[in-house]
Amino acid sequence: MRFLTTFQTADFFDTLVSLAVAFVLGMLIGAERQYRTRTAGLRTNVLVAVGAAAFVDLAMHLAGADGAVRVIAYVVSGIGFLGAGVIMKEGMNVRGLNTAATLWSSAAVGCCAGGDLVAQAVALTVFVIAGNTLLRPLVNAINRIPFDERTSEATYSVRLTADGGAADRLREHIEKRLEQADYPVAEVEVESVEHADDKVEIVATLVSTAVEPNELDAVVAELGKESGVDHATWETSTKD
Repeated sequence: MRFLTTFQTADFFDTLVSLAVAFVLGMLIGAERQYRTRTAGLRTNVLVAVGAAAFVDLAMHLAGADGAVRVIAYVVSGIGFLGAGVIMKEGMNVRGLNTAATLWSSAAVGCCAGGDLVAQAVALTVFVIAGNTLLRPLVNAINRIPFDERTSEATYSVRLTADGGAADRLREHIEKRLEQADYPVAEVEVESVEHADDKVEIVATLVSTAVEPNELDAVVAELGKESGVDHATWETSTKD
């Protein structure tokens, strides 16, 4: 068998060390994700780290450092497809970005372990875990800061609930009135209202990423007085 002539004990133990380091470090990263009940938990992060380490280690043994660099490039791009699988869009909200970034980082840890850069792999693991734990209080503190429409970047939309027969007229009017108030419209959509066949909802999305609340309140109040309009309001959604 070719295995008997090519087997090198030192190389084999080098591979074991690389895989073991990737396993332990991936487990540390994944344990935090599992505790937070995230989509990609302990086993997923371990497998990503070990898999990346195995590919890089194999390339190191077959083609040296140059081969490992090429494999790492493929790992970096390939892990993006796995990360995309945990990202979900629910309405205007996107979930799973942090989980995808953690998987990407686990792959980086595995690449370091596979490339025999154990100290770097450990350091990277510390930074990843710190990012997912120590930064949480800071994130929560920032999220508690009151939202300021005049300085914060967001997507703003004006919504009118109106009679279906007046939709075309109101669609043109809302766009014209908002532009007069220096709030140009990016797009206007007309949506049907559930359980009300004769009603529609006209949604005008603004180009502006910041508004003056009092000005927009006045414009919306004026639009709400138009004939055929039942209700008028404006809303904010933060950017992805």
